[in-house]
Amino acid sequence: MSGCACGSGHGHGGGGPFAQGRELVEFVAQAHGGALRQRSLPNGGLETFCQGCSAPFVLTTFVGNCPICAGVHAVSPPRADDAANIQYAGEGFRLND
Repeated sequence: MSGCACGSGHGHGGGGPFAQGRELVEFVAQAHGGALRQRSLPNGGLETFCQGCSAPFVLTTFVGNCPICAGVHAVSPPRADDAANIQYAGEGFRLND
């Protein structure tokens, strides 16, 4: 069976939508040719704290940055209903556009 388990039917390499840390951030950033990256989260986003610097912020898109330290965070579509599922890419990680 081919698919990324996010309901799209697109196959992807890597850890998929249930990966952890940097692997999940990279997966979501690349999903659907990068289109998912800027898609708005349901219900206006998820209130969270940066996993790098602890600053509070709202993750409003599937991949987003802390407004203080620019740390990259992401959540996958099947898990976007709970801030506990937000993953952090780690210090110094930057997305390639």
